[in-house]
Amino acid sequence: MSKESVIPFKGTAEQEKQLMAVIEEHKGEDGALIPVLHKAQGIYGYLPIEVQKMIAEGLGVSLAEVYGVVTFYTQFSLNPTGEYKVAVCLGTACYVKGSGDIIDKIKEILKIDVGGCTPDGKFSLEATRCIGACGLAPVLTVNDDVYGRLVVDDVEGILKKYMD
Repeated sequence: MSKESVIPFKGTAEQEKQLMAVIEEHKGEDGALIPVLHKAQGIYGYLPIEVQKMIAEGLGVSLAEVYGVVTFYTQFSLNPTGEYKVAVCLGTACYVKGSGDIIDKIKEILKIDVGGCTPDGKFSLEATRCIGACGLAPVLTVNDDVYGRLVVDDVEGILKKYMD
């Protein structure tokens, strides 16, 4: 179970207007929930409970159904993502070469858990499965930047590049 976000929901009137248009476009369609959730996540960046409630009310489904779908599929996020999305590969090749220690170091430095976002919204942390760079194991990414052949001592220097 993921922890509740420490970042308060800050949806705008424009985002709500966009979401309502999406809901209206799909209202009454069979299987509308998943496409609406995808578009809502595109609008807000994640699916906080406030957005889930709007979707449930707009589509005439229960909040439990919306929440069930959001928490079942991994492409949906209950938590905001940071300006810098840090992802550590925990696939087999990376894990046996120490990615577990690397993710622990990142958690220590950023003071967040996997799935979390720093209170300033700058960093979020995800654990991923194989990203196809096994020859560079262990690997982490920061947005589109890839860092490989890492050791724990590399982590602080990598994160510092994005802190200023």
